[in-house]
Amino acid sequence: MPEKTARPSRGRLLRAGAAVVLLLALAGYFAAQYLTGGRTAPRCRVASADGAGYEFTAEQATNAATVAAVGGARGMPERAVTIALATALQESGLRNLTYGDRDSLGLFQQRPSQGWGSKKQVMDPVYAAGKFYQHLAEVPDYAALPLTVAAQRVQRSGFPQAYAKHEPDAALLAAALTGRTAGTLSCEGRPGPEPGDPAKVRAALERDFGPGVLSAAGAEAAGTRDGESPRTVAVPVPGTGAESRAVAADRRGWALAHWAVANSSALHIDKVRYAGREWTASDEGRSPWRKAAGAGGPEAADGRAGADEVLIGVTE
Repeated sequence: MPEKTARPSRGRLLRAGAAVVLLLALAGYFAAQYLTGGRTAPRCRVASADGAGYEFTAEQATNAATVAAVGGARGMPERAVTIALATALQESGLRNLTYGDRDSLGLFQQRPSQGWGSKKQVMDPVYAAGKFYQHLAEVPDYAALPLTVAAQRVQRSGFPQAYAKHEPDAALLAAALTGRTAGTLSCEGRPGPEPGDPAKVRAALERDFGPGVLSAAGAEAAGTRDGESPRTVAVPVPGTGAESRAVAADRRGWALAHWAVANSSALHIDKVRYAGREWTASDEGRSPWRKAAGAGGPEAADGRAGADEVLIGVTE
């Protein structure tokens, strides 16, 4: 009579399964370390005057920059941008989600079945932000309302008070991305080994800010002037010549400059220069804004040197 083969115990099977899972996890970790050179994903930070700050990912930075740019293109005030960013932080963590409650999608978790647009439309950050601002503008005196109330009038959320916890971070982001605070947003960049494409930078600028962003004289010929790299996109900052418009022009310039830094990983941008200050991508951590080389002299004393354009350089 043949002997019975002993079956492995349930505990042994569970231990073996756990070991396999652990080995697969380790393999994935070491593969990621090999592909990224042991580096974590690029990160960004926006700082306040008192040293406080908010740290976030490159993906979140790109989406936040789009939300702010669309608001600016529609003539929405900084308060509206703060409300939009706080809403997107709560709804999606500033990520363009392909899933959500029922048919909710995108940055703002908008539902196609509720009239927000098609699935493709609400997954487009520019469209989604535009629809949010469109509805927000219809809320009477929204800028004077508590953020949770204004956001709830648009979103009709089941948890309206949840927006409140994001207001401080959203306010910091809005101040930087609308250009009110200068040189406060920095990113590691780390755009990767592929070369950047100035045409993609121009297309992204027009997508977020609107087609007029490059319409000033000389903008389309960026990179053709003597001593300037053909891999540099020059974005004009209109209104710098009129003293009464200097503040608005500065805000526009810093909005564009911070947008470029926020998109540094996505668009392979390695250098941004505006108003005598320069940001450069770094593998060693977030690069602060520094005084640009050759930006000295009496005209730079008030930070106005180079304030008529933002220079955006891409990797070679």
